[in-house]
Amino acid sequence: MASALTASRRRPLNWGTSVRSQRRVPEPVVRSQATSIVPTAEPFRLLVESVKDYAILILDTDGHVTTWNAGAERIKGYTAEEIIGKHFSTFYPPEDVAAGKCERGLEVAAREGRFEDEDWRLRKDGSRFWANAVITPLRDHAGRLIGFAKVTRDLTERRQAAKR
Repeated sequence: MASALTASRRRPLNWGTSVRSQRRVPEPVVRSQATSIVPTAEPFRLLVESVKDYAILILDTDGHVTTWNAGAERIKGYTAEEIIGKHFSTFYPPEDVAAGKCERGLEVAAREGRFEDEDWRLRKDGSRFWANAVITPLRDHAGRLIGFAKVTRDLTERRQAAKR
């Protein structure tokens, strides 16, 4: 089982186009029970777009949003049309942007394979929410960085309950 997982991580990415952004994004590939490689772009797209409790997005190598799911819209308040193409620093308080937190997160993710942070983020309306965010680098078959996956969860209610 471990060898199948390891082998699947080394598989080259197939490329598809995001319906929302019209930008080229990696097309997921999974190993079926019959051990053949099966492209799963449509089911995977439907899965990501239907998740409402997590903001799931892809950033280009400079940190600009290229994809946006329904959970991101619900949590952060922006529609895909409003946010695609904007830098992800839009979601950070000004003091964090000034301190270089966004760039540092991308650098750590690219270097170490993952960056996780729990801190305040901003919604479109300017309100703050307590978020857990994970940034993971996306690499092509040659190991070149092609972007980042970012998953954010709103933990505001959990934080408030813990304080009680």
